[in-house]
Amino acid sequence: MGKLLTIFKIPELSRKIMITALFLIIYRIGYCIPLPMIDQVKLAQRAAESNSPLSQVLGFVSMFSGGNLSNACIFALGIMPYISASIILQLLSASGLSPYLEKLRKEPNGQKKINEYTRYLTVPITIIQAMLLVHSFVGGNAALFSPIEGYADGVNFYWFGFAAVTTMTAGTLFLMWLGEQIDEYGIGNGISLIIMAGIVARIPDAIRSLAWDSSKGGLKESLFTLGSPTGDVSFEKLILLMVLFVAVIVGVIAITKAQRRIPTQSAKHVRGRRVFGGTRQFLPLKVNQAGVMPVIFASSLLVIPSVFFNILKNAGVDWAGEMAQNFQRNSGWVYNICYVGMIYFFCYFWTAITFNPKEMAANLKDHGSFIQGYRPGRSTSEYLEKVLMRITYVGAAFLAVIAIIPTIISSELGVDYRIASFFGGTGLLIVVSVVLDLISKINSHLVMRNYPGLTED
Repeated sequence: MGKLLTIFKIPELSRKIMITALFLIIYRIGYCIPLPMIDQVKLAQRAAESNSPLSQVLGFVSMFSGGNLSNACIFALGIMPYISASIILQLLSASGLSPYLEKLRKEPNGQKKINEYTRYLTVPITIIQAMLLVHSFVGGNAALFSPIEGYADGVNFYWFGFAAVTTMTAGTLFLMWLGEQIDEYGIGNGISLIIMAGIVARIPDAIRSLAWDSSKGGLKESLFTLGSPTGDVSFEKLILLMVLFVAVIVGVIAITKAQRRIPTQSAKHVRGRRVFGGTRQFLPLKVNQAGVMPVIFASSLLVIPSVFFNILKNAGVDWAGEMAQNFQRNSGWVYNICYVGMIYFFCYFWTAITFNPKEMAANLKDHGSFIQGYRPGRSTSEYLEKVLMRITYVGAAFLAVIAIIPTIISSELGVDYRIASFFGGTGLLIVVSVVLDLISKINSHLVMRNYPGLTED
């Protein structure tokens, strides 16, 4: 407690924290402002009744975008278009598909220019996604409109579409600006904090669905019984969930912080009578080099087979219904096997395009450093690639286990997926990564002013 109070003894640090908190409050206020003319009650009822693969992917994308695609609010898209633009430009610059961006990335101020291009690309992506979302909201269904005079008129309908797209585009651009202001005046990564705030904001609703009986206006009786016959969460399930939650959090932190430290040696050189260099250092390679991106890609692509087989099912193909059921999120081993396989594939794919062993070996050579037992250049590059292949396998296994834990908890323990999603998956990985990054930045401010860090004894 004393270390937390130390934070507010530093005026600059406390000001940064207050500014960050203020910006996040502004984000949450805008999250509750609905789009005009849409009947929110009817829209919520339709979303609750829909269990299609499309509604599942919308809920998943909402989790890591800081938005709410099932609710027609001004921040419905969240920061998702900006994330999409960032991923596209990162792939183009790192994979060599765009020589200009690849060259620009290596220049001193190149990243600043790439960030500018990201903002420009965000605008058309936002407009396209907003148009698709507005169509999914109403789809020409006038019953979803609020009873405003003249709402059934076609001109008003198109005016509403234009106003809704413009409003959601402005909302996403405002969130992008808000994230940049947090980067400049606050503390932590602004975009990541906005995403984390959207995930954490779902916790009260998940806890309420777990423990609260709305029909009786009190706690569920099953929480105080052993082996509840109603299928609700019983006392022993609650204890198991609590233990499992702590274990998963500890495991995520351990693997997120885990590194493979490769010892390097700097070359010695003599100036006059003094010898410089010859120091021993370490080259850290993260075990989870790909971060959360493989889980995002795998989850998004696994929706395609389910949508495809559902289309065939509606067309009258008999066997398509069973195949569509196999690719549902909570259906069992078929989904989980495909999920794990795609996570492994995207782990290696993302690591290959974001980490270049040849470039790393060249940087070591330019700085006069080398790995003992390996010649600078090609030999060092091959060694780094071999080490990276091995630790990526471990990182992919970790991501696969974390990703399927919510599915296993939901299907085996009969727990609502809204609750099970906090025991693993993308949301938990994002929250833990952002919190660790935030603690690291606060620690740097404390240590710089000769205060003990939050993680120090």
